[in-house]
Amino acid sequence: MAKNETFQRIQREVNGNHVVLFMKGTPAHPRCGFSAEASEKLKQAGIEYKSVDVCSDPDLFDGIRQFTNYTHFPQMFVDGRFIGSSENILRFAANKNFK
Repeated sequence: MAKNETFQRIQREVNGNHVVLFMKGTPAHPRCGFSAEASEKLKQAGIEYKSVDVCSDPDLFDGIRQFTNYTHFPQMFVDGRFIGSSENILRFAANKNFK
């Protein structure tokens, strides 16, 4: 997949979902501790989100890192805005007004 196609796919996910979490693995089968913690905290907070497994597609794994200019996972977007990674995700999950 070309960079343009990958960026378009990322943009569709970001624009098409209120909250999207690019993570290693899935909420049911996370592939790193940070992704596991982020997905669990969002679930506990009752925040609905779309998860995208970056490990299932090497182009996506590299593409999202270029798209955000951020190398760590998970990465979360809310209403099209890049929120960041683990620490910021946990803050959002703890905020009772966020849904």
